[in-house]
Amino acid sequence: MKKHRVIPVLLLRNGFLVQSKQFKRYQNLGNPVTAVKRLSEWGSDELVYLDISRDDTYDMRRDDLGHANRSSVLDIIEDVSKHAFMPITVGGRIRSLLDIEQRLALGADKIAINTKAIDEPDFITAAAREFGAQCIVVSIDARLEEDGVHRVRRDGNREATGMSAAEWARRVETLGAGEILINSIDRDGMKNGYDLALLDTVSSAVRIPVIGCGGVGDWEHLAEGLRETRVDAVAAANIFHYSDQSVYLARQHLYGAGLNVRSPELLDI
Repeated sequence: MKKHRVIPVLLLRNGFLVQSKQFKRYQNLGNPVTAVKRLSEWGSDELVYLDISRDDTYDMRRDDLGHANRSSVLDIIEDVSKHAFMPITVGGRIRSLLDIEQRLALGADKIAINTKAIDEPDFITAAAREFGAQCIVVSIDARLEEDGVHRVRRDGNREATGMSAAEWARRVETLGAGEILINSIDRDGMKNGYDLALLDTVSSAVRIPVIGCGGVGDWEHLAEGLRETRVDAVAAANIFHYSDQSVYLARQHLYGAGLNVRSPELLDI
């Protein structure tokens, strides 16, 4: 049986690694490359790297020795790929097939698309045909609305689409996506656990792999995601930044609970 994956998510905003809370509050956490080194050493299964910048400014204001400044997200992706010893999914500000080609050439293994997929659904098909469905991930941001339905939001939660998360998930599968990353806007950064209903609704609606994200505050929340939904992988962002050997500890908890994950290990890189 295929093992479930444990996936850290890194958020990049104008050159800085940041912590997000409900898609509207951001705390600077520092250097994005240093975090990748740690996550590799702790034995991450994969890494999701999302650029949530609103413009093309990538300036950490660090030109001192050992902290070379980078002027574009492509420079940062190139740096990150040199220190990542696990598959990387890169997303954010992708608007063309050329954007995908550039990121894959610099070391990305998969590409996550979100707003572009909503605005131009046929782009999913074009990307899958050009690069293979296995490397096209559609990222879905959803919020629980007053009618009790999880609905998709676009452009970083700025606009409603009217589509239910399950409806959009089924459509992107039909269009050729190879995987889905589902993120709860309500739970983002709240540390109160996954929106299990959202994860289960989406993972039950499709046959392609689904990664669940949003709300992890302790390792047991990861376990709940695997036990109580059909997701193929559990992802989180903030929690992996605040504990030494965090990925190792997460997998240790899941493995000890009898869940089908890789045994915990620290890599000598």
